[in-house]
Amino acid sequence: MDMKKLMKQMQQAQVAASKIQEELAAKTVEGSASGLVTVTMNGHGKVLGLKIKPEAVDADDVEALEDLLLVALQDATAKAEDLQQDATRGLGIPGF
Repeated sequence: MDMKKLMKQMQQAQVAASKIQEELAAKTVEGSASGLVTVTMNGHGKVLGLKIKPEAVDADDVEALEDLLLVALQDATAKAEDLQQDATRGLGIPGF
């Protein structure tokens, strides 16, 4: 096995992974629960914003709002994970 060739391939993979990380940080996804709660995340899964419509807030039913928040977070997380998988699909590196 040619070590120079292997090192060059590793450097190229590192550059590609770095570029992917930058692209994921710049992309955003939105998760929603019935349109009442919306969560915005970047491609890394970092929460960037949260919007709650007034009609989602009921002092007598806090549990419903908690459920809406959970659903919106899960939706956004799934979309961020899809972005990550799409971005790393072509690398062919285990764990990516």
